This record gives sequence, C-alpha cells and structure tokens, in this order.
Amino acid sequence: MSNLKTFYRQQIVPELIGKFGYKNVMQVPKLSKIVLNMGLGEAIQNIKVLDSAMEELALIAGQKPVVRRARKSIASFKLRAGMPIGCTVTLRGDRMYDLFTRLVNIALPRLRDFRGVSGKAFDGRGNYSLGIREHIIFPEIEYDKIDRIQGLNITVVTDAETDEEGKELLRLMGMPFTN
Repeated sequence: MSNLKTFYRQQIVPELIGKFGYKNVMQVPKLSKIVLNMGLGEAIQNIKVLDSAMEELALIAGQKPVVRRARKSIASFKLRAGMPIGCTVTLRGDRMYDLFTRLVNIALPRLRDFRGVSGKAFDGRGNYSLGIREHIIFPEIEYDKIDRIQGLNITVVTDAETDEEGKELLRLMGMPFTN
C-alpha cells in the first residue's frame, strides 16, 4: 500500500469526519481516478509527434496511453474524423496515489515562479483540473531526449459531493492551493 493511501486512511479520514460531520466512513470523499491528457493538434501533419508524446506520457504515468481520435471532420483545421489528435491515460489504485505524490511533492515545485495552484479550478462536483504547460517538470522525462515541450492536462476525480469537500480533501493530501 502506498504511503499516501495509508496517510489518507489514518489521518485524513478522521479529520474530514470531524470537519464535515459524516455519519459513516463510506461518506468520506476519496480519490477515484487521475486522468492525464495530451492534446496534439500538430499530429495531423506529423505523426511522429504522437509517437514521442505517447512514450513520454507512458514514462510519466507508468502505463501505456490510449490514442484519442477526432470524432468529427473540421475542414478549416484539415481534420478528418478518425485522425489521431491526442493521447490519454486513466490511473486508478496505487498508480494514482503514486502519481499524485510525485505531482505534489516533486513536479509542481519545479515549475517556474511556483506559488501554488488555483483553488478555483473545480467543476462543481469536487473534481479538480490542472493544466501544465511543460511536461518536463516530471523527473522521469530526460530533457536532452525530448523533441519538443508538450502541454499536459491533469484531472483529479474525487467522489466528493461539493467543491468545498473536494478542495479540503486535496488540501489535506498536500495539494498547494493559493486561495
């Protein structure tokens, strides 16, 4: 069992029960999954961009990404339905907790002028989305071997009922919020 999962069960659950007054341990919010997504618009012209992005996302996540394809054709972007335009990974269980730990403790502090992440990026149901402009903040990526710097979207899905509960859960797990 990962350290964060043990910390969640021993420290965070009792604190959340005390703050929100849950009557049952099963009501306490927890992480459901973490989704990593790379949108690659330039994969339309150069398919090698997609291959390198998939390798790098696999290094970050520890699991093979899935190719995302266009659903509709858009003539102005020279895009046809079924063309590969991105890749995504969904993490659950121990890999999810390991990635969250690396994100909070190693990757986010490596950002330039980092003062914390915005506390306003919740979706109304306790899920948090975060956009990263440079995927090279993860230590698994070797800076010399990458072709180009990619952006990365990270969505932390919780089973919290409200944004307040989700924010408190992530704050207790170590997410550095600015407000």
